[in-house]
Amino acid sequence: MGMLRGVQEVDAVATLELKGTGTISVGGQPCTLTTYRASINYQTPGMRVQYACTRANGQAVKAIEVVSGQFAWDEDVLGAGLVAGKGTAAPKPAALNERLIRLWSGPQGAPKAAAAGGANTKVAVEGGKPVVTFQVPGVQGATAKATLSAMNQAERVETRLGNAVTELTYEKYADYNPPDDKVDGFFAGHIVEKRDGVTILDLTVTETEVGNLYVVIPVPESLRRAAPTR
Repeated sequence: MGMLRGVQEVDAVATLELKGTGTISVGGQPCTLTTYRASINYQTPGMRVQYACTRANGQAVKAIEVVSGQFAWDEDVLGAGLVAGKGTAAPKPAALNERLIRLWSGPQGAPKAAAAGGANTKVAVEGGKPVVTFQVPGVQGATAKATLSAMNQAERVETRLGNAVTELTYEKYADYNPPDDKVDGFFAGHIVEKRDGVTILDLTVTETEVGNLYVVIPVPESLRRAAPTR
């Protein structure tokens, strides 16, 4: 998957950014993307997805959806709530599991989650293909099963949490970094995400950055203060 350093081949992809086009489900209806950008940090787990899209009736939609650690929220402006008086961070606790599953079921996230599982991660062969089963970090009771290609890249990741099933399929792996920054960091060029059989994202990746660019996703203090005491 790229960015291996030294004879031990330690995974050194700490952050990722990607851009793409396609459709996303908004309110249960497909919305054609005009912009899509996801920023991910795997070492201090978090993901921010910024997108704009147009519904079939011409209505424009914009959103910034964020997850960091055990917090999920939406922003009305980038970095909302980090500086007093600049934007609103709206808590979305009901979206926490969904967003963490997306983070750890991704083409780069799934192998990291599987490796982190240690002895709890299981490897088998089904239908002649390697299958890796692992727990989703941060989501109690969520189990993921990744089916790999001959190149050991995830073709399909199915995650189950209770009765809910999230399925992500991946194809067209390549180095989508800019022409002047090719680092053999491979990512899926086409991503389809389904929840309980309904497509919620169909994304064609246009560009990635896997060269460990600076990505931080701090949790606004207002969300920490409002969180229930565990």
